[in-house]
Parts: sequence; structure tokens; C-alpha cells
Amino acid sequence: MVFKKILVPVVGTEVDDESMRLACRLSKKEKGKVWAVYVVAIKRALPLDAEITSESQRAESVLDSVGAIGEEESCEVETDVLQAREIGPAIIDEAVERGVDLILMGIKYKRSFGQFSLGSVVPYVLKNSPCPVILYQQ
Repeated sequence: MVFKKILVPVVGTEVDDESMRLACRLSKKEKGKVWAVYVVAIKRALPLDAEITSESQRAESVLDSVGAIGEEESCEVETDVLQAREIGPAIIDEAVERGVDLILMGIKYKRSFGQFSLGSVVPYVLKNSPCPVILYQQ
């Protein structure tokens, strides 16, 4: 498979770094591009364009960190902060809009009520993705 355009949603965990490194390595073969996006979930009580300073600063910090990994890997990386009501649909919309060939998501091993859990975002992306999805578990 050829992956020239890769979307990497990041959330600020250790797994983001490894996900970015993998995305860079996959895209380098085809001289592709990687988009790292951080989605800020906006509560329904607030307007969609509300400025949440603490979240925006955190998002910029996370994106600066993964952007630096792109530089280390000699990979073309573009970063973006998205604001949306729901994270999963925002990731899918971004993938469609950019016409990506792959969504690469880093996941942490989570337990919910004693069982392994993917949360709600990952299953939504897997179900609705217009392209292949790779899940990277640290």
C-alpha cells in the first residue's frame, strides 16, 4: 500500500511520539505528508468558536512536540488544532477534507470496569473512516 497522505490525531500522551515516528517512516517512502491534528472538544453550552485558552495552549504544546519529531525524522508535517463538539466526527471530516490515504491513531491500553476499552473515538473512526486505519498501541 502507498501512503502519501497520513492523518495522525494526537492527544498529548507518550504514544503520540511513537505514532508520529511511524507515520513519518510510512510517508517517507513515497515522499508523502503527515498531518497531526489535536481536536479540542467544545461543550454544547459554549459556542463552537469559543476560545478555551488552557486547552488551546495544551494543543499547541502537543503539536509543537510532534512537529519536532517530524523535523527529527526529516518528514513534512503540518499541524492543526480543530474545535468540534465530537472528536470522532472531527477526525473523519478532516480525513475526508484532506483526502488522506491513512489514519494512524496511537492508543493507550485502557481498562474500563475491568475490561479492555477503546473508548468511543476509536470505534467511531474505525466504523466511519474513508481510508485504512492503523491503531498503534504502545
